[in-house]
Amino acid sequence: MSADRIVELFEEDVGARKRLAELLVGVPDVRLAIINAVLRDVATKSDIDKLNFRLNGLEDRLGRLEERIARLEGRINGLEDRISGLENRIDGLERRIDALEGRIGNLERHVARLDGQVGLLVKVFIAFNLPMLLALIGILLKMIFM
Repeated sequence: MSADRIVELFEEDVGARKRLAELLVGVPDVRLAIINAVLRDVATKSDIDKLNFRLNGLEDRLGRLEERIARLEGRINGLEDRISGLENRIDGLERRIDALEGRIGNLERHVARLDGQVGLLVKVFIAFNLPMLLALIGILLKMIFM
């Protein structure tokens, strides 16, 4: 029978496996080898203390990070409020600019209308005063040459 087959039989039979373990533990050299192997896998108090120390350090760092995150979130909220205020101001300025553009358009139309009226007034002035000016020039010329 092969060693592999013997191992398979021990794997299948729990009772036989326990009896073998009891037999092996009774042999001092085997027991010492088993204890040394187990001790290599068992955490010592020193290992646990080191892990606790590292864990405490990580918890402290985590606490500081949480505080930083809270401060950053507060700053972000403040910036969001400021941005919201600036957006409101920009909206107000845009409304004022739109109103001013409307007023400027009205003023441009008014100036164009006044320009037309002034042009008409000049034409009317010339139309009414030109005959009088010509008559006056004629009178002055008569006075000079008479």
